[in-house]
Amino acid sequence: MTHVDTRHAIHPDHARAMDTATLRQHFLAEGLFAEGEVRLVYTHYDRFVVGGAVPAGGSLTLDKIEETKTPSFLDRREMGIVNIGGMGRIEAAGEAWDMAPGDVLYLGMGAGAVTFSGEGRFYITSAPAHRALPHRLVTVDEAKKVEMGATETSNKRVIKQFIHPLVMESCQLVLGYTSLQEGSVWNTIPSHVHDRRMEAYLYHGMAPESRVLHLMGEPQETRHIFVSNEQAVLSPPWSIHSGAGIGEYTFIWAMAGDNVDYTDMDFIQPKDML
Repeated sequence: MTHVDTRHAIHPDHARAMDTATLRQHFLAEGLFAEGEVRLVYTHYDRFVVGGAVPAGGSLTLDKIEETKTPSFLDRREMGIVNIGGMGRIEAAGEAWDMAPGDVLYLGMGAGAVTFSGEGRFYITSAPAHRALPHRLVTVDEAKKVEMGATETSNKRVIKQFIHPLVMESCQLVLGYTSLQEGSVWNTIPSHVHDRRMEAYLYHGMAPESRVLHLMGEPQETRHIFVSNEQAVLSPPWSIHSGAGIGEYTFIWAMAGDNVDYTDMDFIQPKDML
């Protein structure tokens, strides 16, 4: 069973007038992970797609969706999949990959139908592609790890880069995740924007009662969304993206746009935000 929700792009002038409920309606993706279903959010930000697949011990197949008008979903797309659950398995293009928790699978353009099975909880990201590149499983041990932040600024964190130029080649999809260290709560400070690409964030690994205060909006017109476990935020190119959480959390960042340069960002210092 596959369900697709479409989100249209929002102009920053429109976002300024939104109340809390309207902000959540346009920028928050809830309920992505439902047992026995594939749920996707098809966005008009660089035609980026986020979603979840939960086979719950059985199997689920993602193939054709009406929104792309292609015979198969990956005919003109690439895909990055993160397993945030138990052991799982993915089959596509006549190959199969066993995925441990935290592993990331890249599927290139033309991979065909994708079957999810096992006890995994699979977070799906996808962007249009211009050529076929090799499929690749990147394990947690193979990711490039970058330590950033400091205890005294409450933002000590480890960034793991998977679908990234320093690890492997992709068309435009860049993906990894960041885990906050014990006692740290802030991510991505100083904040930034990058008009060359959009980004999406899935927050997970949180206790049921925990929340992340996700900051968004124009640097001088900031807004916020309270996010709970396994919810995703869509971040337009004009929006900052930072956050602070209650307790432990990890966020998966994925982006698409004009380039794959992870460092291409325009920093906004806290003193310049309103």
